[in-house]
Amino acid sequence: MELEETLLPGVGVRYQMTTRSGQVLGIVVRREGAAEIAVYDRRDPDRARERFRLDPEEVDALAEVLGAPRLTQRFADLSREVPGLESARISVRSGSPFAGRTLGDTRARTLTGCSVVAIVRGADVVPSPSPGDPLFAGDVLVAIGSAAGLEQLDRRLSGQA
Repeated sequence: MELEETLLPGVGVRYQMTTRSGQVLGIVVRREGAAEIAVYDRRDPDRARERFRLDPEEVDALAEVLGAPRLTQRFADLSREVPGLESARISVRSGSPFAGRTLGDTRARTLTGCSVVAIVRGADVVPSPSPGDPLFAGDVLVAIGSAAGLEQLDRRLSGQA
């Protein structure tokens, strides 16, 4: 299996995958969250046999089915496209003052300038969490922001800030 990744400045990221059976798939994940999936003709790699367009909600549902690593990668790709923007996975450790409280209680955006874009809880993903979503020990927050802000958020979640 081959997987190629191409940054499309101003658009998003294009992935091209050749499956073990030889099928070629192209996926463009747009910055606003929509995606296009194309299945290419094996004999003519420039001709798409089928195209699917997914809105951001459909992309999130598919990402949830396929797992958190893909969602995390999308934000990592975005952070490479925007200078000064980084992504991180920050754990809510046992003993965190925010375990058992809501995301809004962290005041992450207000105090650190970081946005929490997903909560990974075991095999489940809460994409675009709201301030009222609860946090539990063992949760992993997928956040984007500056390097300093992400470090500050990690310290805050651990009770050091």
